[in-house]
Amino acid sequence: MSRLRDVPLSALDLATITTGTDARTALAHTRELARLVERLGFTRFWLAEHHNMPGIASSSPAILIGHVADATTTLRVGSGGVMLPNHPPLVVAEQFGTLSALHPGRIDLGIGRAPGTDQRTAQALRRTTGPLSVDDFPQQLAELNGYFDGTEQLLAVPAQGNKPDVFLLGSSGYSAQVAGLLGLPFAFAHHFSAENTLPALALYRERFRPSARLSEPYALVCASVLVADTDERARYLAQPGALSFLRLRSGRPGPMATNEEADAYPYTDVERLIVEDRMASQVIGSPSTVEAGLEALLADTAADELMVTTMVAEQSDRLRSYELLAQIAQRSSERVKTEVEV
Repeated sequence: MSRLRDVPLSALDLATITTGTDARTALAHTRELARLVERLGFTRFWLAEHHNMPGIASSSPAILIGHVADATTTLRVGSGGVMLPNHPPLVVAEQFGTLSALHPGRIDLGIGRAPGTDQRTAQALRRTTGPLSVDDFPQQLAELNGYFDGTEQLLAVPAQGNKPDVFLLGSSGYSAQVAGLLGLPFAFAHHFSAENTLPALALYRERFRPSARLSEPYALVCASVLVADTDERARYLAQPGALSFLRLRSGRPGPMATNEEADAYPYTDVERLIVEDRMASQVIGSPSTVEAGLEALLADTAADELMVTTMVAEQSDRLRSYELLAQIAQRSSERVKTEVEV
């Protein structure tokens, strides 16, 4: 039985800056992609939070969310996510309360518990030289919720009465357990922590306690997906993203390489192994290859929602990938409908 036809499709974007382009271009591409996926019937469009990375323009999720929400009409728009240790909960409550008041019923607040950046940058964000710790995350989360619910002494305007849909993000078992105990929907970062996906989802479901927000667990899985007309073309287009990961891992982050730069890069044997390992956890290929890969992922994870992120050098290839993905989901639905009628 197909699961691809049953789960909502959503997108995560990082506003990628490619060699030879700039942040203004990347942000315009983000808006263009959001409008496309809305037309294609996607459910959500989330923006990541990354700092001090020359290849990513998505450093201010709240501002980008407002920009994208203004450019769309039905799409849910949110953070994937806000790294709570980087920000005072009061500021996050005010920002997302404002967004929810401006766009009622369309704003998601995905929250992460890690700084998601290097120590120096995290200290600059927090305006402190003290040690970085995520141990106080439950207290920060409780404070944030208190501003929306009106249980904190300070009045966060316009947060009270304008609460967004809150998700807890994670790439480990800790966040999975917290999400389960609080009865929150859980979004797992399969795209960069594939080895932890199944254990974390099992923990989430095992520890889940019904809440006013949810009566049953709700797991969103975010995967790296790239669809092209052929397997060969898809792997070629995936090379810049793989090279960016390799450079980041070796402490040399930079703009996304062009297709030509990635194709000409002189990989060592060790680097090729790293790239192959990275690409093995992604779903890359022709429509038939990607459909099989996503069906397997959904069967393994029993995810309630599939979010995809697509890292390519050219905007036209990114848009084409999302169009092909929507076609895959539509064909899957039509195929199942035909089988039922027969």
